[in-house]
Amino acid sequence: MTQLLKVGIAGTGSYVPEKVMTNNDFTKYVDTSDEWIRERTGIRERRFAPEGMATSHMAEIAAKRAMEAANVAPEDIDLVIVGTVTPDNVFPTTACQLQRRLGCVRAGAFDLAAACSGFIYSTSVGWNMVRSGAARNALVIGAEKLSNLLNMKDRTSCILFGDGAGAAVIRPMDGPSEILFSSLHAIGDTEEVMILPAGGSRMPATKDTVEKELHYLRIKGREVFKFAVSKMVEQVELCAEKCGVPVSKIATIIPHQVNLRILEYASEKLNVPMDRMMINIDKYGNTSAASVPIALDEAVRSGRVKRGDLVVMVAFGAGLTWGSVALRY
Repeated sequence: MTQLLKVGIAGTGSYVPEKVMTNNDFTKYVDTSDEWIRERTGIRERRFAPEGMATSHMAEIAAKRAMEAANVAPEDIDLVIVGTVTPDNVFPTTACQLQRRLGCVRAGAFDLAAACSGFIYSTSVGWNMVRSGAARNALVIGAEKLSNLLNMKDRTSCILFGDGAGAAVIRPMDGPSEILFSSLHAIGDTEEVMILPAGGSRMPATKDTVEKELHYLRIKGREVFKFAVSKMVEQVELCAEKCGVPVSKIATIIPHQVNLRILEYASEKLNVPMDRMMINIDKYGNTSAASVPIALDEAVRSGRVKRGDLVVMVAFGAGLTWGSVALRY
């Protein structure tokens, strides 16, 4: 039997666009207010990428920062995985475009679509590829340009989302750093909860789909709330159990930044103080697959997460998908 390698996260990076969209900016499009949005979501502002900036452009900057932090040269990367549901093109993949632009000439590359769980899924795949010896250095990215998919007339969805990218280099590590556990799950045939109706093979783009505004994201917030709270609590408790520690021993929980009320409710259920969660939803909103890696990078660079800390990352999204990763950073 092949001996599995000890593998950890060697470095992180992130990027968010410069353009800030405040809550007040949305009053130009829908009947809302700064107070209404903050009370229901915890969001104060989010970032929108300018016209001409694609998902790959944000991912490229985050990836370069992660490789620099990990002290890894582009030619040393064996695998590039991009978690995204907003690729530059249906094909070629965003990962293939990045592989060339980053100079990762030896790397295999593919996109992975698991919506807001995209980085968790991608990290799990990268970890298992590296620890099995199939790859030596994996570059894992979560990146989204969701602003292109927002119906600015739909108050229930347009206020929630932002753009950005986060990345991590996964490789064999000495010392305390080690990915310990991952858990991936899905409930299919639940498209009524979160969906982009048109643009795929089931409903190709036509004049009719455009006129009916079927190329915009649709979401049922109440169903998402119940699902997200239950799965977040379940996954954090599972990670603690698999690591052989009580939840109280987790140094930092890095959740998908979906809604501050959801995170507060999960905090109460877990009996974990809010200051043990890395929260930046107030600044960036929900950036889907980019959410967890942006928060991870900010936690690392601010010193909030240090080498050897027990960290749990958890996310949930359309599909429905959910999952978690436990690690010693």
